Amino acid sequence: MRQERTKIGMTNEDHQPPLHYMPEAGAVSVTGDLNLRARAIVEEMLRQADAMRIKLHDNGQGVPVLDCGVEEVGSLEAGLGLTQVTMSGLGRVDLVPGNSALWPGPLVRVQTDQPVAACLASQYAGWKVSESAYFAMASGPMRAMAAREVLFSHIETHEHGDHSVGVLETAELPPAEVSRRIAFACDVDPRKLILLVARTSSIAGSLQIVARSIETAMHKLHELQFDVSRILSGFGTAPLPPIAKDDLQGIGRTNDAILYGGDVTLWVNGDDDSLSQIVSRIPSKASADFGRPFAEIFAHYEFDLDKIDPQLFCPAQITLVNIDSGRVFRAGGLEPEVLRKSFEG
Repeated sequence: MRQERTKIGMTNEDHQPPLHYMPEAGAVSVTGDLNLRARAIVEEMLRQADAMRIKLHDNGQGVPVLDCGVEEVGSLEAGLGLTQVTMSGLGRVDLVPGNSALWPGPLVRVQTDQPVAACLASQYAGWKVSESAYFAMASGPMRAMAAREVLFSHIETHEHGDHSVGVLETAELPPAEVSRRIAFACDVDPRKLILLVARTSSIAGSLQIVARSIETAMHKLHELQFDVSRILSGFGTAPLPPIAKDDLQGIGRTNDAILYGGDVTLWVNGDDDSLSQIVSRIPSKASADFGRPFAEIFAHYEFDLDKIDPQLFCPAQITLVNIDSGRVFRAGGLEPEVLRKSFEG
């Protein structure tokens, strides 16, 4: 999905909160050993590396890189593990039978009872890693150590520790210099940073992107200046698309899986009025760009993500359940015809 992108090397002054944002109205404090949780998942993945079709590389200077889908084939299990790492182990992800009326393939199902920590502090791919010709979108708990995105001043999160873990959506294994710069931003020894990598057009890469249904809803609500501390739990599904022939097609299909097939339920507390007012603004249907496969939209804007209406990037369908009043608020709808056009094209 399109994400807020932060370049390595930017100063803190480049990331001050916008003046209209009022932290006292919606700031959230997130604590917990996100990187340690993620590292434990990585260690389990390494024990099953052969079965998962993944491989640990040393990209120079002793910096470890776990290839889950760049030069290695990867697997569904690698994709599930990769997703757990992006969420720092604060959620559950699995594959379940799909809805044939939507798409006959499996659904990626994800749930969490710590949506701010799992989805915003960890899973959200808010860090743009750009060094010479190398490019990747970074997610995972290492973001909470670098804490360079505006988002972190809103959720008041900054982790410190000896080890850091991150996930890169990229078509290439990161060179040593890139890993070194990431480690510097996280204030850890490069040998104690581990990066998991997978390209969009891989089994694991596609799965971990489609597993962002809750995350996209959380980020949309944050962008709408909703107090995300009110969101207590989340559950989401989205169809796993066919693996694409290349990364460009993969970007289209994985976006469409959420934009037109994502279905998210959030359990929220507080007043009903704010929920009734905001629910129709959350789904992808709220965007003027809604209705065409993402590949077409992307091409229309000359492959510049920043030109696409940011209101588009959210699940197709959203349900808000107020645990205080018992009322339910629902908006959006699934679009199987757009999915078929995307997945079969």
